[in-house]
Amino acid sequence: MLFLGCHLSSSKGFAAMGRTALSIRANTFQFFTRNPRGGAAKEIDPADAQALVQMQQSGALGKLVAHAPYTINPCAKEEKTLEFARNTMRDDLRRLEHLPGNFYNFHPGSHVGQGIEEGVRKIAETLDSAMFEGQKTTVLLETMAGKGTEVGGKFSELRQIIDRAKWGSTLGVCLDTCHVSDAGYDIAGNLDAVLEEFDREIGLCRLRALHLNDSKNPVGSHKDRHERLGEGYLGIETFYKIIEHPALKGLPMILETPNELDGYAAEIALLREFDKSCANKL
Repeated sequence: MLFLGCHLSSSKGFAAMGRTALSIRANTFQFFTRNPRGGAAKEIDPADAQALVQMQQSGALGKLVAHAPYTINPCAKEEKTLEFARNTMRDDLRRLEHLPGNFYNFHPGSHVGQGIEEGVRKIAETLDSAMFEGQKTTVLLETMAGKGTEVGGKFSELRQIIDRAKWGSTLGVCLDTCHVSDAGYDIAGNLDAVLEEFDREIGLCRLRALHLNDSKNPVGSHKDRHERLGEGYLGIETFYKIIEHPALKGLPMILETPNELDGYAAEIALLREFDKSCANKL
């Protein structure tokens, strides 16, 4: 099954997000755990959370992706900033127990001159502090564009984090198509080769979700500027290949393109129509 969705606002609650997703033919979606610029999260209504869980249990929705706020830096130089990241991630993971069996995605952060090795060490320590025995949420490291001092612009860096973290065996990866292209992985030119490298460095078994974004910049630009599908350097054919690739079947694919809801609906419809045309040829 093709699991397609987009990033949705959580302002009206969990059940409202589920209804919005279904209204645009999405069967998954992503949401911020709190204001993306940081701050306290609003109190969870258990009944509202359960209503969304029931949508998943009915089969209407697949696994969902919760996204950590952008303001956290799990490998910051300043202790105060590190503590904020630890506390935020710890609180997010506790709260997500209301929605068991889903994903929590985060940006590994920027080492701000400390070096990759120190950045990796701090990210692993932040994860060790935030995660807990028996948690029902799978934590995902997001692939990054390699902008500035970002950690995660290379698959090998994500592997290092996984190897160092106490709960590393449970960690997964979310592959962002814009980010990996900007980082220098030519998914438009040779998707198979990129996935083979991912498998060698990390293991395809750890790839648990994708962000579908075209890029405003060419491969290797290290910019991280998302574009609508088919309007950037990746091109619509790349996304057709992605949704039909056997190694990626069944993974939640989340649109983070610069769109409003009607734009997301159009992109979802475009991909579903292509998927349907492929199925009809079998």
